[in-house]
Amino acid sequence: MPPQGQQSESWVLNETDLNKDADTPIVPPSAEKRKLQIVWRNVILFALLHIGGVYGAYLFFTQAMWSTRLFAVVLYLCSGLGITAGAHRLWAHKSYKARLPLRMLLTLFNTIAFQDSVIDWARDHRMHHKYSETDADPHNATRGFFFSHVGWLLVRKHPEIKAKGHTIDMSDLKSDPVLRFQKRHYLLLMPLACFVLPTYIPTLWGETLWNAYFVCAIFRYVYVLNVTWLVNSAAHKWGDKPYDKNINPVETKPVSLVVLGEGFHNYHHTFPWDYKTAELGHYQLNFSKLFIDFMATIGWAYDLKTVSTDVIEKRVKRTGDGSHKEWGQEIKEKISQE
Repeated sequence: MPPQGQQSESWVLNETDLNKDADTPIVPPSAEKRKLQIVWRNVILFALLHIGGVYGAYLFFTQAMWSTRLFAVVLYLCSGLGITAGAHRLWAHKSYKARLPLRMLLTLFNTIAFQDSVIDWARDHRMHHKYSETDADPHNATRGFFFSHVGWLLVRKHPEIKAKGHTIDMSDLKSDPVLRFQKRHYLLLMPLACFVLPTYIPTLWGETLWNAYFVCAIFRYVYVLNVTWLVNSAAHKWGDKPYDKNINPVETKPVSLVVLGEGFHNYHHTFPWDYKTAELGHYQLNFSKLFIDFMATIGWAYDLKTVSTDVIEKRVKRTGDGSHKEWGQEIKEKISQE
């Protein structure tokens, strides 16, 4: 294990970081034993937020109008895409390119999601990939499910995160005027997009302000937060590793279902430049891919990066755990003969 403060660079972010069929550099997972400094303000705010979210879920199923429920679902899909198709696939990994109208749309969706500006979200995610499962990873999964899910937001950041932050090149995102505008005006745009307008709009068709606030603003926001966090927690803990058995991320279809295709995490950490974040070519568990493909048909998305079947097959046979549907049996037979 590398000495504290001397952790090696670990995984890859973009297509140019590593040969497509090369093994992922392995940095042993590590977590310094230290007393966590709890930020009680965050604990109280998240506790109140989740209480409001539970109440909003009750109103969603019992009192809200059908049009309000549908609007909440649309907001969930929009804000989810702002994270998955936007901050994650487009900006953190540069797995495809987007023209100005799509960049503006995804920035709006991302602001509705309220998970920090795109520049800040992408910086943390690039840290997560470059120093995955070490103390320089903001939500280091080796500290347990709760920490990687939400606990990392309730305590002071590990000093390694700040120490390694300068190694992340963010010049590509900081040069985008759309993202600079979002970050500069975030404290004004976010409340409007995430809370004010989602509360006001349902009143236009007769919904009560109370129901609109708790259902479309609070419940929807808390739900999106938690399904997004599942990628950091559950998708690093329970599931198969058909592409690389040497890393923590796993394939988990339930997470993919609720977070619009982001649960094929063993594949994603093996081939992070693939815009699909999955080997699968269909859409039922990858709504984000459907969205990006549609945008490509109208010319708003282009240069979609993916990985060839030949490269995937070679990698599965070299480092997979034998669970791959097509090529896993060959690996199992090889292991049984050894």
